[in-house]
Amino acid sequence: MAQQGLRERQKAARETRILRAAVQAFRAEDYRKVRIEDLAEEAEVSVGTVYNYYKTKGDILIATVAMEVEEVLALGEPLLADPPHGAEPALLALIYGYYDHSLEYLSKDMWRKAMALAIEAPDTPNGQRYWAMDRRLCDQVTALIGTLQARGEVGPGWDPAPLGQLIFNNLNMTFMEFVKDEAMSLGTLRSRVAAQMKPLTQMISRRLAE
Repeated sequence: MAQQGLRERQKAARETRILRAAVQAFRAEDYRKVRIEDLAEEAEVSVGTVYNYYKTKGDILIATVAMEVEEVLALGEPLLADPPHGAEPALLALIYGYYDHSLEYLSKDMWRKAMALAIEAPDTPNGQRYWAMDRRLCDQVTALIGTLQARGEVGPGWDPAPLGQLIFNNLNMTFMEFVKDEAMSLGTLRSRVAAQMKPLTQMISRRLAE
């Protein structure tokens, strides 16, 4: 059992090295020019080892997105457990957490390539994995709305599921505008989504009796 646990840790460590090598390589030069051999050398593993984990560069890119999403989901969990009071500050805190971490591993160009892969081939394993990550983020937004509703900070007449989808779709579209525009800063992205969220959070915070 201990030996099996050691092998799993070694496997996870190799995969992390490959992904971190990919982050550096994809940031340094055009994604299309990076070779699997380059990633193997940077990660200090054999080319065969890279192919044991990933069949294509697209697999590696989507896995990098998954690493990003797993971290932001984990960062969001404490906020869900004890969110700021009020729909606007609570939802913005979660959204800002997503945005502020978004360039930790991926450049804007890497995001564009990953989105293109998912959109061009939604039924492939890569496409399905990408959209599954979107659904998990959407579920986290929905869960936060449910918590706020239970505290009486979102009106009881609102269904958290479609409301969560609405808010996630908006923050996702605003993020797509951000990655399309190399000149747009995170500050501008924050300001835009805050302006969009303000009237919505004011509306959902009202009691039905009002």
